[in-house]
Amino acid sequence: MEQGCIILYPTDTVWGIGCDATNEAAVKRVYELKQRVDSKAMLVLVDRDVKVDFYVSDVPEIAWQLIEVSDKPLTIIYPHARNLAQNLLANDGSVGIRVTQEPFSKKLCEKFRKAIVSTSANISGQPGAANFQQISEDIKQGVDYIVQYRQDDTATPAPSSIIKLKEDGTIQILRK
Repeated sequence: MEQGCIILYPTDTVWGIGCDATNEAAVKRVYELKQRVDSKAMLVLVDRDVKVDFYVSDVPEIAWQLIEVSDKPLTIIYPHARNLAQNLLANDGSVGIRVTQEPFSKKLCEKFRKAIVSTSANISGQPGAANFQQISEDIKQGVDYIVQYRQDDTATPAPSSIIKLKEDGTIQILRK
């Protein structure tokens, strides 16, 4: 990923396509592989909650509370993203960040020491893959590296909950 490569890897929810979230060229490659317009933002994973501060200019207190009490994967969309590839962000400058607790993706984020893009491993508009066996050959052929871990896992994990924190302090639940 340090050289702009994109990977296919297991996350705390479904398998994801990932890359260095600070590398605009790598992010562009992910959009191209997914055949997705870049106005549709992608989320990032980090290994610890303290890293959210580096990627968001002003983290509301409620975010820390939500991260602490969440008992399942939670993606929070924050306003005023920073230190990330501009083509990764939504048109309003926001970004979705999830603090992963799954052992592999957590270790990957820890070792890489930067946020990692995490977007579902499917072509835009097609059904998402619940596990590795359901990922299309187009996606598998389009990445630079496929992580070998959990390829035999046939579980069908649920996607994360998504909450948007708005600038006025309101919370919008986008997916439970």
